[in-house]
Amino acid sequence: MRYPSPKISRRLALGFGVALVVAQGSRALAQGDADAPYDALLRRYVKPSPDGVTRVDYAGWRAHAADRAALDAYIAEMAQRRPSTMVRGEALAYWGNLYNAVTLKVVIDRYPVASIRDIKSDSWLDPKAYTGPWRQPRVTVEGRRLSLDDIEHSIMRPTFKDPRVHYVVNCASHGCPNLLNRAWRAATLEADLDQAARDFINHPRGVSVLPSGGLRVSSIYKWFIEDFGGDDAGLLAHFLAFAEPELKQKLARSPRIVEDDYDWSLNRSLPIS
Repeated sequence: MRYPSPKISRRLALGFGVALVVAQGSRALAQGDADAPYDALLRRYVKPSPDGVTRVDYAGWRAHAADRAALDAYIAEMAQRRPSTMVRGEALAYWGNLYNAVTLKVVIDRYPVASIRDIKSDSWLDPKAYTGPWRQPRVTVEGRRLSLDDIEHSIMRPTFKDPRVHYVVNCASHGCPNLLNRAWRAATLEADLDQAARDFINHPRGVSVLPSGGLRVSSIYKWFIEDFGGDDAGLLAHFLAFAEPELKQKLARSPRIVEDDYDWSLNRSLPIS
């Protein structure tokens, strides 16, 4: 008998693992909890850090072949679902989970990188392809081949028309709102969206008061200002809706937005000191 080489054996094992997780995901979907495998991965690799930024152990995830296969399998199972048949909350949670899972895969497959922007889209004809991985189609849902930009800007933002969408998607960067260490779910979506908004707005990378008295805000609010009312007054109203008492007092004294900022460094786990 001719035995497969170790390299082929590993491929067969990973292929079997992907098929198994897809099958398990399909069974879980029928039982109402198809996101459980994703929950397990997020709990294992996504952790809070002392600076208030939730970070991802990309190195550990990349080194664990079975967990890389499990993420691939989850994305494959997600692609089999039909978001067009879902109610609003289910659909928003679905697209958020898919966007974040695909982003995690993009980074893990190319790790180590200092920033997600170091990963380019494979499109010679698109100048924006060189700004990052968001323009390249990566998953097919209901017959439509989608990029990360398609999911966020062609589906989530225009469909749901909710500024809190920006707290759902995570672009693997320090400047982004935190990645949850569990899947988004319709049952807890409203409370989770509000908490995500509070967590970001009350963190210095969301809104901070400069020594001059003006406000520095995340560039997210300027890039997508139309989603927050279209002007600085709309932004301030959004901040006040989620600000804790200390920040509310500062906003009352400092209502001028004078600059914006965004940190594209990878939201990787901090080295152990």
